[in-house]
Amino acid sequence: MARIRDIQCIRTRENGCWTIVKVVTDQDGLYGLGSASDLYNPEAVVQVIEQLLKPLLIGKDAANIEDLWNVMSLSAYWRSGGILQTAVGGIDMALWDIKGKEAGLPVYQLLGGAARAAVPCYGHAGGRDLAELKEDVHRFIEEGYTVIRVQMGGYGGGGFIDASRARLPENAWSRNQVFDEQAYVSAIPRMFEGLRLEFGPDAQFTHDVHEHLSPVQAIQLARNLDPYRLFFLEDALPPEQLGWYRHLRASCSTPQAVGEQFTNVQEWLPLISERLIDFIRVRLSKAGGISACRKIAAVAEAFGVRTAWQEGGENDPVNQAAAVHLDMALWNFGIQEVNHFRPEEREAFPGLIERKGGYLYPNNKPGLGLELDEVQAAGLLRKGWDSSKYHHPYALDRKADGTLVRP
Repeated sequence: MARIRDIQCIRTRENGCWTIVKVVTDQDGLYGLGSASDLYNPEAVVQVIEQLLKPLLIGKDAANIEDLWNVMSLSAYWRSGGILQTAVGGIDMALWDIKGKEAGLPVYQLLGGAARAAVPCYGHAGGRDLAELKEDVHRFIEEGYTVIRVQMGGYGGGGFIDASRARLPENAWSRNQVFDEQAYVSAIPRMFEGLRLEFGPDAQFTHDVHEHLSPVQAIQLARNLDPYRLFFLEDALPPEQLGWYRHLRASCSTPQAVGEQFTNVQEWLPLISERLIDFIRVRLSKAGGISACRKIAAVAEAFGVRTAWQEGGENDPVNQAAAVHLDMALWNFGIQEVNHFRPEEREAFPGLIERKGGYLYPNNKPGLGLELDEVQAAGLLRKGWDSSKYHHPYALDRKADGTLVRP
């Protein structure tokens, strides 16, 4: 069997936010690709891979994925944090890619074979007002999507008040706009009322709260959205307040999708086992890769919870491929978030997942089915790019008095 000879971290995209893991074996031409991308802490993930995990794995049998996953996860003693899980997840994906190439089979065949013909995905529609949003929804419907996420601008859109109209303190910390929970909780049901009048009762919509609300306001919003029959409401509560999902479930029937920020089993396990959510939507790389997420999906199936793996606009083609292969093999798959890549990014990843209408299709090549053109990948980086100068903190919103809104 192939043994691990080297592990490389390849930074790409214009700002270098994508980190592609390449696990090279001692077999001529045999390697695997994984995603260890982190928009906010990319260099920290690279350091974990290069300083901690790579020395552990050199010389190990690449076939022993389960054992290697546990070795990596326990090797830092403190475990399950976002940085470590991303590093583990990237290497795990690459090991599955290697196993598929050795077997001459797509990864989803190794996971039990196809449970469906293709993978349904949902589009992201947005607009500064309801008219613009309706126009964007029409566009997605014409493209063939059956499920569409709808947002009034960015996250929290509908709840922002221009600073010139807000009652700010004299020493205000916000100068442009501030977030108001009550305005948001009032605006979003009105948004859905307008969408239902335009598109009827059968259009399937999701909406992402992005944890902007306090628990009571989140429950109020979910209850007010019951008449509009959402496909799901995403991340109504922040991870610090997961206990409130018991109250939310008792208060309304709006389906709940949760997990974008989860990295620890104790975050998702109670929500699934108590049937407090309807969709689990961790990101594969953040939760520990294919090995971890197939176990999450197995637990979820037993409790009637479906998957909706998280992607996000900053995610890379390798994570998308890993998610789609898992989607293909899971009976309790629900929906897949979609990514869109620029032509030059597609050229750097030959064989990446194809979207046709509202469906995603793997290409049935061995492994994850995509390659990395390292010359093209290097060319994506903007001129003068320097990893040591990378700085991209998450943009935080504030209320009128300056209080931070937790994402």
